Parts: sequence; structure tokens; C-alpha cells
Amino acid sequence: MTKPSVLFVCVHNAGRSQMAAGWLRHLGGDAVEVRSAGSAPAETINPAAVEAMREVGIDITGQTPKKLEWETAESSDVIVTMGCGDACPTFPGKRYEDWALTDPAGKGVEAVRPIRDEIRERVEALLAELVPAARPVR
Repeated sequence: MTKPSVLFVCVHNAGRSQMAAGWLRHLGGDAVEVRSAGSAPAETINPAAVEAMREVGIDITGQTPKKLEWETAESSDVIVTMGCGDACPTFPGKRYEDWALTDPAGKGVEAVRPIRDEIRERVEALLAELVPAARPVR
């Protein structure tokens, strides 16, 4: 049995999708393949997202915003969109989730913390469905 792959997609791949990918890598370890991309990627990751994740012990500074590629979406088992609208491709047989999350762009770390925490809750629920034997790291 192969491990499931999850693709997190938002417009700039600089905030929400990077935090979600960071959480899933942290909580899921090697049990899940984690990917993230954006329909219109930014130059760099949102510094407030980096700081908010650093506060909980997760370093996402090594990540860079990536362009959403057809092949990446096609080869993912689960595609989680976060406000990319019609720019996100759809493939038959894929599991899709659309997470309505506040965009952290232009916000300070105080405003990003609740977004980070909501993303963690959603990632924990997704991980529990995909890999029931995985135990969340606390």
C-alpha cells in the first residue's frame, strides 16, 4: 500500500497552503506525502506565517512558493484548496476539500495565529481519515 499524497493549494502558496503543509509534515511524518502549490505563487513565504509556525516549533523557512502544475495535481490523492477558485484543476476520482480560511496576506502574526490554529485542527482531522493509525504529535 502506498502512502497517500496531499496537495494544498492557495493563490500565492505563501501562507495558508504553506502552513497546512508544515502541519501535515509535522503531524504525519513519513505516513503522508505532502505537497503545496499556488495558482499565482508569490516570491516568498509570508513572514507572519513563518513566525506563527515558528512559535509552535515548525520551521517552514526552507519552503518556497511553487506554481500549481497539472501533473502535481493529477498525481495527488487529496487536493485541498484554500481560495484559488477556478484556477484549481479538477480530476475525476480525486478527493477534494475546500477550506474556507482567512487569507493571512498583509496581516501581522497576531492575526495569523488563529488561522494557523484552525489549519492545525483541519489537518489533524484529515490525517485521522487518511492514516487512522497515525497519532498526532502534541
